[in-house]
Amino acid sequence: MTNYIKKPIHLLFVLGIAGALLSSSILAGATILLAIAGLVISYQKSLYQTGWDKPKELRLLHFAFWFFVLVSFCSWTIEGFSYEGGKTFGTHARLILFWPLIIALSYTRLNAGTLFAATGLMAASVIGMLGSALIENQGSLHQLLNSRFSGGINPIIFGNIALLGGLLTLTGGLFLYRSKGLSFALILIIPGAAAVVIAMLSQTRSNLVALPFLLLLMVPLLHRKLRIAGIIAIPLLLIAAIATNDRVSGHLDEFLQNANQDSSITIRKEVWGQAWQMFADNPWTGVGLGGYTHEIEASVASGETTTALLDCCSGHAHNDLINVAATSGIPGILSWAFLIFIPLVTFARHLFSTHMATAHLAVAGSMVSAGYLLFGLTEATFNRTLFLTFYLLSVAGIAAALFNELSTSYVRQRTKKVSATIITKNEEDHIADCLKSARLVADEIIVLDSGSSDRTVEIAKQYADIVEITDWPGFGIQKQRALEKATGDWVLSLDADERITPELAREINHRLADPDADAYKLPWAVTIYGARLDFGRSGRAPLRLFRREGVRFSDALVHERILIPSGRKTKTLRGRLTHYTHRDFGHSLEKSAKYAWLGSLEKHRKGKKTRTMIYPTLRGLMTFVQVYFIRFGFLDGAVGYLTAVTYAQVTFNKYAGLWTLDSKRKKHPSVEEGK
Repeated sequence: MTNYIKKPIHLLFVLGIAGALLSSSILAGATILLAIAGLVISYQKSLYQTGWDKPKELRLLHFAFWFFVLVSFCSWTIEGFSYEGGKTFGTHARLILFWPLIIALSYTRLNAGTLFAATGLMAASVIGMLGSALIENQGSLHQLLNSRFSGGINPIIFGNIALLGGLLTLTGGLFLYRSKGLSFALILIIPGAAAVVIAMLSQTRSNLVALPFLLLLMVPLLHRKLRIAGIIAIPLLLIAAIATNDRVSGHLDEFLQNANQDSSITIRKEVWGQAWQMFADNPWTGVGLGGYTHEIEASVASGETTTALLDCCSGHAHNDLINVAATSGIPGILSWAFLIFIPLVTFARHLFSTHMATAHLAVAGSMVSAGYLLFGLTEATFNRTLFLTFYLLSVAGIAAALFNELSTSYVRQRTKKVSATIITKNEEDHIADCLKSARLVADEIIVLDSGSSDRTVEIAKQYADIVEITDWPGFGIQKQRALEKATGDWVLSLDADERITPELAREINHRLADPDADAYKLPWAVTIYGARLDFGRSGRAPLRLFRREGVRFSDALVHERILIPSGRKTKTLRGRLTHYTHRDFGHSLEKSAKYAWLGSLEKHRKGKKTRTMIYPTLRGLMTFVQVYFIRFGFLDGAVGYLTAVTYAQVTFNKYAGLWTLDSKRKKHPSVEEGK
């Protein structure tokens, strides 16, 4: 990668984050230029030429962003493309830039150091804004403290984003402390702490709500001996923040003495009630992006609500969830939940990572998503351009940096002997590639063939240490036979149509340098009809790698299980196990029929019954819903749909076959079934 591409993109990202509060134009301009760079890189396929293995998590994040835009567009369409709705949609439409941003930042290998440098400069800009205000007020700090400091913009936006910037910078300071020592860490810790204090000068109440939760996310980064002290310090810091917030303490005194609520809270409760009623009246579509404004204006004109709503709340309902419910109905609620919780879960999964950069980036990403969740309790953050654009760029940057750091974190070499076991029959098209990939992590390869009539055995002997020909007793027993021949401390059980990707190999070797579990699941990446599926059936992670001692296979005819002794720990790796399930559609039909019938026989052998054909039908429908919708199979396009239908058919055939076996037994009880 050439620096003339890398440096400008990194500079644009740093400029966008650092200048977000100085000028919304800086943030917007940097975001658009980064997106344009991403589009050029995508068009030239430059990123994929570097061997980038597109993480499925990034695809899921992309879905969360464009789904929000899609729902917003549908709401605008349903209401008839009103002017007010068009302005809101114009704001939401920026979220479609997420994938070009990911492409640009992933191509340039954005890392934790660059990201935290950007947040550090953002914290410095907050300090500079306060210094500029002091100069304008001739050094009168008292005057600033008695007003809501906002840096010249909306105090809520300033307070919320400055708080996030300060805490992200503190997270970066902890990263530098653990990697380079205290002297370097202070470069970020001091401005980060200062930015948090300045953010509190905005007297934004949502800051007080968010502060303890965001600080709590930093606790895993502390040394174990300091974590309890950190947890104790959080409520003390919150009490101090409340005590020094004149706006909140004054309202509390007024409420305690006269039981009078703050007028702004009263207005918000009124507008929330109005917005919720809009949702109740139109639960599936809402009133439209511009319909909310028209409804508020109509309610004020009719005297149903106070005129104060026109001054503060005619554009949005001051609550993200209630606002999308009113404007877009149930689809809007779902799109908001995806936009907040998919990033939050994606980042939170790595909070306790043993890789330092990954853990700190996970905290940073979780802070942004959790912060917007909490800020959105009293503000429609995704209806405000600066709020939304900062969320877009920060999530894209942290996600790109996180997965870049993850891909470069597997550096250790395994210390455990690994035996790979593969059972085969007529797999000459697959066996060579399978065994080559297995050799990336295995010291010993064992192949048991059940009478292939092609060149499978001949090819296997070129790569495997042990190749034997046996009869066919069923999947479970055959895999147990292979396991009994293994001599390694760990066993990797593969099918002939599976491949260990280079990144998965690095991860396995890294983990087996010092195993943190007794068994590992390897996420599937089903490859079929020329497409790699990241969702649907690829949402599964079969158990494939395990400590050999005490483990055995079940004796099932099909869909055998690895039986791990109780008390042992199992974890799931990130790397993908490529699974070439079918050669073509004809092979798919043949294999699906075989597995469905074997499944019927296995269930019948265990005494299972299907009394009517309604049950197979329902199970088939449930499989389709699970694969296509619940596991996001629709994100895999036409092949994802075909795969969902195929698996639904297999499920139907399996239980329909069980029904026929039960009917056969009733008519011919003396006949041995299944033969």
